[in-house]
Amino acid sequence: MPKNNNRLERVNEEIKKELSHIISFELKNPEATGMISVTKVKVTPDLKYAKVYVSILNAKNVQKTMEALKQSAGFMRSQIAKTINLRITPELVFELDDSLAYGAKIESILKELKKEEN
Repeated sequence: MPKNNNRLERVNEEIKKELSHIISFELKNPEATGMISVTKVKVTPDLKYAKVYVSILNAKNVQKTMEALKQSAGFMRSQIAKTINLRITPELVFELDDSLAYGAKIESILKELKKEEN
């Protein structure tokens, strides 16, 4: 069993790397604004689905950007199929990962507290 788990980890990393490249350089959807980074990819054991966690910073509208990513999922999936040699290319399911924004918010609160202290 650990061998298969190792393979899933490699597939997750490979898809994450490829998606980051596609979103940065090949995605031409004007609705996808801001800095979009793929934070994590979780592929199901049967490789049918891949949950893609994305963090969106400085976007005009986060909801529209998420919609744009969901609309472009087919294009991204076909690009992945061309570069990563898998029998089944997983269907991409996008989820918003707001942990980076959350971290930035906490950091700003800590800076405020430090200012008040001094």
